[in-house]
Amino acid sequence: MLSARSLFQEILDGDESFRLFCSVAASGESQGGWENARIAALVPESQRELAPRIARHGADEDKHGRIFRALLRKRGLEPVEVPPETDYTMLLERHGIGLAHDRLRGDEALGVRDVVTYLAHSRVTEQRAAEQMRLLRRHFSGHPDIGRAVRMISEDEDDHLAYSNEELLRLAAAGYGRDIRRALRECALVEIRVHRDVSLAVMDRMGRLLGWPRTRSALLAAGIHAVYAYERLGGWRRMVSLRMPERRDALGGPAKAAPEFA
Repeated sequence: MLSARSLFQEILDGDESFRLFCSVAASGESQGGWENARIAALVPESQRELAPRIARHGADEDKHGRIFRALLRKRGLEPVEVPPETDYTMLLERHGIGLAHDRLRGDEALGVRDVVTYLAHSRVTEQRAAEQMRLLRRHFSGHPDIGRAVRMISEDEDDHLAYSNEELLRLAAAGYGRDIRRALRECALVEIRVHRDVSLAVMDRMGRLLGWPRTRSALLAAGIHAVYAYERLGGWRRMVSLRMPERRDALGGPAKAAPEFA
């Protein structure tokens, strides 16, 4: 039977497919760690109270990258080069979503609208990350090899989603509501396309590594297109709604350590 659980179990069981999965995940998380660290260093004086939270976000992402690399080491595997068509983070930047890396490599302070752009990008992409990790947590939280990693990363992604909601609501109350709505909509509509394209590319690679028949690959591709159709018709709105989270100041402390994965 074709299900999310059986699909991921097959990816987990194959060394080369697991290697690709962890390599793609580690690369994206590490890139997010760098981005957040640079943003924390460049936030404007009027938003300096955000810097420790942004830095904490980046530290969490770095930790996730280390966790995925540690899972590879545990299997005696080395990371593989991430195929460009599967690089979610870089494809979003190429489509103009988030803050350009050229800007982050410089020393010029960001403006408040840059902070809005960053937080809108976080709100949308953390929605995706939180949903994906909840799916893995539902099926694999008790797995002897990846269960602890899945639970830890999922909890962090929930915190990141709560943080981005709270900070955007704070800025909306300060008069940036129109900018926030525009940035969220633009980001969400691009993200769903990039997510579709990356999903198709990853499943194509997985199919070749695992020797899937054409009918199975075609069925998975059709499912990915169906998800995109749903999101394009209105599902994207879940990524742009703002709600005060139950857990306030979710990134107000130091990053939670993961010494067993370091």
